[in-house]
Order: sequence, then structure tokens, then C-alpha cells
Amino acid sequence: MCQVGEDYGDAAPEGPPPPRPGHELKCVKCKEGLPVIVIRAGDAFCRDCFRAFYIHKFRAVLGKNRLIFPGEKVLLAWSGGPSSSSMVWQVLEGLSRDSAKRLRFVPGVVYVDEGAACGQSWKDRARTLADVKSILQTTGFPWHIVALEEVFALPPSVLRCSAQEPVGTIGTYKVAVDSFLQQQHTLVAEGVGGSPNSTPGEEQLSQPCTQDPQDLAGPPPADQTEALSRLFDSVKTLTAKEELLQTLRTHLILHMARTHGYSKVMTGDSCTRLAIKLMTGLALGRGAFLAWDTGFSDERHGSVVVVRPMREHTLKEVAFYNRLFAVPSVFTPAIDTKAPEKASIHRLMEGFLLRLQAQFPSTVSTVYRTSEKLVKAPRDGCASGPRCLLCMCLLDVDTADSATAFGAQTQDCSQMQSPTPPAEAPTVPCCSTEVGRAQNCFRGTRPCGREDSRACVIEQLCYSCRVNMKDVPSLDPLPPYILAEAQLRSQRPSPEIQEYLVESSDDDVHTGGSGAWVPPEQEGKDGQAACDCINKNIFN
Repeated sequence: MCQVGEDYGDAAPEGPPPPRPGHELKCVKCKEGLPVIVIRAGDAFCRDCFRAFYIHKFRAVLGKNRLIFPGEKVLLAWSGGPSSSSMVWQVLEGLSRDSAKRLRFVPGVVYVDEGAACGQSWKDRARTLADVKSILQTTGFPWHIVALEEVFALPPSVLRCSAQEPVGTIGTYKVAVDSFLQQQHTLVAEGVGGSPNSTPGEEQLSQPCTQDPQDLAGPPPADQTEALSRLFDSVKTLTAKEELLQTLRTHLILHMARTHGYSKVMTGDSCTRLAIKLMTGLALGRGAFLAWDTGFSDERHGSVVVVRPMREHTLKEVAFYNRLFAVPSVFTPAIDTKAPEKASIHRLMEGFLLRLQAQFPSTVSTVYRTSEKLVKAPRDGCASGPRCLLCMCLLDVDTADSATAFGAQTQDCSQMQSPTPPAEAPTVPCCSTEVGRAQNCFRGTRPCGREDSRACVIEQLCYSCRVNMKDVPSLDPLPPYILAEAQLRSQRPSPEIQEYLVESSDDDVHTGGSGAWVPPEQEGKDGQAACDCINKNIFN
């Protein structure tokens, strides 16, 4: 038997064995060049072959799915990090004349300044924005810089799933490409275009870069910055802060895409990041939405589809590519910077997977391949049901009268209200009598309903968002558009009741009669009125 003190000779040397004499390591692709990077054991690439390998993976993901049509406007969500910077440079190279198979969509870039949520001063944020602008100007794309504080000025319509165009088939994509090429040749024949092979994105590169005149030119309003700091300071755990930050960032990017006419949004989620996101989503109770959270396309928002073209690249490949080809990036401290590993579920899962990856190199790829097998299938009978107020996914909870654990939780949330009214409740309404009665505003005594406003919001959340909202003691610091949309949804009749309602006549609809259906224009005005009412309560 083995003894503890036995000596079995010298320990095995660490690292790969040295190459044998006469057998120098060569590139696995061209078999000639000297390798400069080893991606996996036995996969050594020279500089040129690694660049071709990296670009091919990016183009193959876009070509295999065929979701981005020629001439379509695509918004690149750039955070300044390595993955999103590499994505922007891949698009930039794909639109150049030297590219073999050029991209045919029209790109734009958006950057969200999250310095206020991370506790940065305006001096530090201005220094970072100067670096951001210098990089964006070199791309030649239209770019937009928005501050996270602008979520306090978003309309409630950003939380509504707009009409989605049917997803095109392979035949539809080929017809669109042929039509695009024919249109380009027609423009060249008429002397309008430059060359028959030019694309809208390439013509855009030849023009000076443009900036949105409404972009961040100075510090955001002090009241909005204070409201955002108050919101994140009120959240108890770092896990809930990270989820809330991701939600607000998504809503802001979605609003920018709809405002400027973009139908697709590209994010720089890498293979490693998606594997971590998959495990984190399981721990947070988002198992029903993993196919949307980690898949190539995310259609939950309707008219704007989120795509992830960097999902085949690992963080190691991204880091080596950026270093070898001098891809610029900007370091911005995140909300979890310098936080210990066990401070949040996101940090814990990230450390767990990266440690496993160091010992077992196939860990990330195994988790990632598992996410590819997930199917976007809603629950039975819930294909077009109500959606979560925050993540905008279909609700995965049952009603209060169902004999399930979700039903019991829903019933508990519906009964969450104060037994007695506040001691000193304001008697003066914050808005006019008509608006207060129509919108059931969030201030004053009944019928404003401040006591059960939390239950009104909680019952419109999915399971994961409900768990996160437990770490938010008060919902008052939330942006007004969330509270206004929650109030509007609570006033709408349920689908079961709508089946038995009699539709109003045209006269009743246009004259504001007492019919069951409300015109979208009027509903938007009501939502804006409620949002203004809540804004008045927050900033006054």
C-alpha cells in the first residue's frame, strides 16, 4: 500500500514538454508559420491564420442565422470592454473594401455612461467620456452617448412589446439580397452610387462621423443623478444591484434603438460570458428564459431584436486578438469592481467557472453547448400572455387561485398591504382631479392606492424579478416609467374579462366614451400624464 512518506522520485515537470529536436512547433493551419498563440492544447496558430480564424467565426455566426437583412439599421451596444470593442472592429473590417464578403447592414454605436450607479464623480466620468469619444470618432459610425440617469425620463411605452415583423426564411433572405444587389446596380447605372459593390455601410464610412445632437454634452441633471444614486443605495444586495443595472441598461438601449429607427441591437457577449450567464440565470430562477438570455437572438422586445454575434469567441481569443491587432478599449469600473468573490451570485459563478476552466479546458465550451440545445418554447397557453414588467419575458408564475407554489406566492403578494393608512398622509392631491381619478396616482390618500402599490408591481413580475425585488425595501425610488406602466396594466381588464366585453363603436372611441377599449394614442397620453405625476413626486 502507498505510504505517506514514500519518495517516488522527482515530480513531473509543469507545463507542456519541450519540442523534440528537429520537430519545431508549426501553425496547425498553414503548417509553415511560427505560432504566436495556443488557443487549446495542440491548436497553435500563426498571426495571419489566427486572424482569419477569428474573422471566420464572426462571419459564420451571422451567415448561419441570417437575421440581419441588407440595408438594415443595426445598433452596436458598446460598453468599452474587450468583447464589445472587438465586435465593433469586426463590423468595421467587414464594411471595408478589402473584405472578401462584406457586411451589408448600416451600423451605429451606442454607449451608456453608468458612472453614477458606480459612485463615480463627474470629473472621472468626463475623463472616461473623452476617451470614449476619441475611439468612437475613429470608427466613422453614427454614435450616441447616453447617461444612465436618462431612464428617469423614459416613457412607459418602452415596456410594451411592439408589433414584431415575421422572421424571414432562407428564401426570403435570398430574395432580399438579390433585390438589394439589383438596387445597387440600378443606382450605379443612374450615376447615383459609387460602385456596384458598394454597400450602405461602406458609403457611411466615407462620410464624416455623426453624433446625435441630443447626446450627453454636459453633466446630467443633478436631480436625476441624485435619484439614481438613491435607487442603488436602497438596494440591499450586490446581486439585486447588478440585475437592476442590467435591466435599466437594456431599457435605455431599447429606447434608443426605437427612437433612431434601428431594428437590431448587437451585444458583445462572448462564449465565456454566456456560460457564466447561463449558470447565474439558473441560480437566480431564470431557467424558463435561458434560451432568450443566452441564445443568438432575443425577440422578446418585438420590433427590436437583440443578437449576439460574439457568442462563439472565448475571452482568451478576444484578449489575444485585441492585443495582437491593437483593438482599442476603455476601462470603466463596474458596480462589482473590487468586490469579493462571494459578494454576489454573479461573482461567485464567474469565479467558479473560471477556476474549473483553468483545470479542465472544456468547461466553458460544455456549458455553452448546453445552452445551444435550449428551445424557445413558452408555457402551454401562454404564448401571448402577460409579460414581466422588468425583463419583458412571458410571466412564468401562476395565478393566485392555482394549487401550486407560484400560486401561493402570488396570493401572498396580492395580500401585501398596510393594515392602517399612514399617520400623516397628504390631503392635497399632486395633480388635477381628473388625472388623479383616471391614473390612480401614487401620492395622497385613497383612491391613489399607495398602500398596495408594491403588490401592484410585484404581481406583474416573473419569479426571478420577484426574488430580486425582495432586496428593494421601497419601490418609490424606481424610475417613473416603471410605476406608471404598472398602474396602467393593473387598470386593464384581464383576458378572460375582455372576451365578454362589447366593443365600443367608432363614435365612442373617438369621443372618449365608456367603452372597454382605449385608443393607443389616449393610452400613451395617460401613461405620460401618470409618468409626469410620479416625476413631480420624486423631484419635488
